[in-house]
Amino acid sequence: MEGIDIAHIRSQFPILNRTVWNKPLVYLDSAATSFTPQCVVDEITRVYTTCKANVHRGVHSLSQEATDLQEATRECVREFINASSTQEIIFTRGTTEAINLVSSSYGRLLENGDEIIVTTMEHHANIVPWQLLGSRKRIILRVVPIKKDGTLDLEAYQSLFNERTKLVAVCHVSNVLGTVNPIKDIIKEAHQYNVPVLVDGAQAISHIKVDVQDLDADFYAFSAHKMYGPTGVGVLYGKKHLLKMMPPYQGGGEMIGTVDFKKTTYAELPFKFEAGTPDFVGIAAFKKAIEFMQSIGIENIAAYEHELLAYATAEMEKIPNMRIFGTAPQKSGVVSFLIGNEHHYDLGMLLDKLGVEVRTGHHCAQPLMHALSIEGTVRASFAAYNTREEIDVFIAALKRVSAMLG
Repeated sequence: MEGIDIAHIRSQFPILNRTVWNKPLVYLDSAATSFTPQCVVDEITRVYTTCKANVHRGVHSLSQEATDLQEATRECVREFINASSTQEIIFTRGTTEAINLVSSSYGRLLENGDEIIVTTMEHHANIVPWQLLGSRKRIILRVVPIKKDGTLDLEAYQSLFNERTKLVAVCHVSNVLGTVNPIKDIIKEAHQYNVPVLVDGAQAISHIKVDVQDLDADFYAFSAHKMYGPTGVGVLYGKKHLLKMMPPYQGGGEMIGTVDFKKTTYAELPFKFEAGTPDFVGIAAFKKAIEFMQSIGIENIAAYEHELLAYATAEMEKIPNMRIFGTAPQKSGVVSFLIGNEHHYDLGMLLDKLGVEVRTGHHCAQPLMHALSIEGTVRASFAAYNTREEIDVFIAALKRVSAMLG
């Protein structure tokens, strides 16, 4: 594809040279976690070996250097998602912690009987935190159903709003179905009722150009490890006026203004929500991951992955008894499937023996599995380093496994 130098991209991922069961590795599990380019690994090594000192804590040179690296990443993230201020960029351990932060902090502003709208296709990380909040404050969850093609029932969504609705929590892209939800329209509808919207962007951020101001998102959460970056680093974007009214998520160092046994005051944004020592090494390396994506171009990545998805889907549909879940017109690089009534674990284990790494199970989306009347699926997901040749290996492996299972 024009705009993608796949050989150059793959050369930056040494892990792609390894084998599995004496077969060349075909990694189709980037929706769980993406591989990391050498530039990110090199930056982790560089920071550990040249300026590992705690951030925002010292006047000495190493501390200042580490602090500058962290804050440079904050500015890089701000620019990447077009936030209006670095005060709106909160570093977390990942999407899950970012959502829990909102649940714990914004949730303290809610009252018994208030309602939160979620959808059938949500990851557990965007369901369980609201249930935990509900167990403390009797918050009621209202659930948007899905249609047969894996799209949201937007008429049902519109019907769920009432005077008790206080938040909408929705994924940008389904981690199972690949459905790209019309987030801008979903947010616009909620804002007609003055209801803020939290978007789980974990599956969108490395595949779709995200502009939080254009979307008018109130909160947007994502993880570095799904963006070719390090594990244990995530981001919560929040509109400044909402973050200012929310109480701190955790207490400790860094998030304080002054501490006294009678009264403690809190630091300004974004530090009010960043208690304790962060993974400042991982945060520094995260900037390299974003720059890696920018060097390719997010639009180029999206177009290339769409080609891979279309090619894989067309070839899979030729296999007898293939059952693909999620046929929305707008999909990201994920395809979930079963072959007949064969168990997803059996399919996944046999594919592994042929060097093809896919994800099996309920994908932390059990309510969605219940809606589909299945226990789980096999999921193949694509990234910028995958190739059509790998898809061919995947298809050949599927055919062989299908024949083995009869």
